[in-house]
Amino acid sequence: MNEKDIVLSVKNLNTSFISDRKEIKIVKNVSLDLKRATTLAIVGESGCGKSVTVHSIVKLMPKNARVKADYILYNQKRGDKITEFDLSKLEPYGKEMRALRGPDIGMVFQDPMSSLNPVYKVGDQVAEGLLEHNPKMSKEEAKEQVLAMFRELGIPDPENRINDFPYQFSGGMKQRVVIALAMICNPEIIIADEPTTALDVTIQAQIMELMKSLQTEKNKSIILITHNMGLVAEMADEVCVMYMGRIVEFGTLEHIFNNPSHPYTKALLRSVPVLGMEEGRLLETIPGITPNPAELKEGCEFADRCPDCRDECRKGTIPAFEVEPGHKVRCLNFNSFKEVD
Repeated sequence: MNEKDIVLSVKNLNTSFISDRKEIKIVKNVSLDLKRATTLAIVGESGCGKSVTVHSIVKLMPKNARVKADYILYNQKRGDKITEFDLSKLEPYGKEMRALRGPDIGMVFQDPMSSLNPVYKVGDQVAEGLLEHNPKMSKEEAKEQVLAMFRELGIPDPENRINDFPYQFSGGMKQRVVIALAMICNPEIIIADEPTTALDVTIQAQIMELMKSLQTEKNKSIILITHNMGLVAEMADEVCVMYMGRIVEFGTLEHIFNNPSHPYTKALLRSVPVLGMEEGRLLETIPGITPNPAELKEGCEFADRCPDCRDECRKGTIPAFEVEPGHKVRCLNFNSFKEVD
């Protein structure tokens, strides 16, 4: 693949937290590529390391975090010119990293209720990013851009609503404002961390349709963090399935839904309700519980919950194997296939 088609490339990302003088590994050797104008979904149960992965990439981590990577390459495109930045080498709150967050990488945080400051008008909060990254822009110019963004996002009566406070907005409208915060500087990459949390099904559909149309019309690249396989089916081009901080399966949407290969991926898909399924049939659950990351041993992290587990699954580090071109799985059931990074 031409490197111009890759907007973000991560190699061997590892993140751990220091707690009571003990280092707890949360993200383990994660490598991924985000292609331009596509959506990459990172899926898995709560606590599997999805949010920590993207927060590590954009360097928004607490002081007790330790983040290491071979590289985190962002390929900034301006016209025909591509400039490469290795985010792993930038200071989290240094001038270069701060200049990239907003104009190049926008983030839709997990909870719209807590993403907005309750004591500031929403219009001022959205304009703040514009004014920060465009020192020569007047407040009136920023206001006009905020109004245009509100109209684009379907927020009614934007001329009056920009003067409202967050508590005056419904959950769905708050989420639109949070998307406006991420989009206002026209970034190349949008990271959407569980963007439909706490929203009802109808509003979820509206929000995802909105993000999909923004991506199509503006050629944005999106990283979608979710545990909702329905959203993945609707939005994703490629899918990373994560379990306990490790990518256990990667492939296109068709690979994951038509030929799921890791036992965890299969279990996730079996737990999704399907239209027309037999009346009275119970959805399957994944047996066992998610292990404590501080107590993980060698071998496959899913071994204790896996129906296909063998003795060798509990030893060493499980490599990834290529099921088919572009489709990788970290499972010894496929050890007859070619081993890949």
